[in-house]
Amino acid sequence: MESMRIDDLARRLLERLPPAMRAVRDDLESNFRAVLRERLSKLDLVTRDEFEAQTRVLERTRARLEALEAKLAALEGAPPGS
Repeated sequence: MESMRIDDLARRLLERLPPAMRAVRDDLESNFRAVLRERLSKLDLVTRDEFEAQTRVLERTRARLEALEAKLAALEGAPPGS
């Protein structure tokens, strides 16, 4: 996950703090970021580019499979000895 998104999540958490807690804002903000980075780094995530690349591979594979299935169906329908 991008650093900007982590910063945005940390900022949103800070905005939801009660006013009395905002006095320790800087400490909390750095702690929120550290915890978010650590937890999110443990998730099995891929980038959007990786996801889109794999989607294209899957689409090509699916098209090839459909072509092979059509070819097999045609061969199965052909008279014996052809």
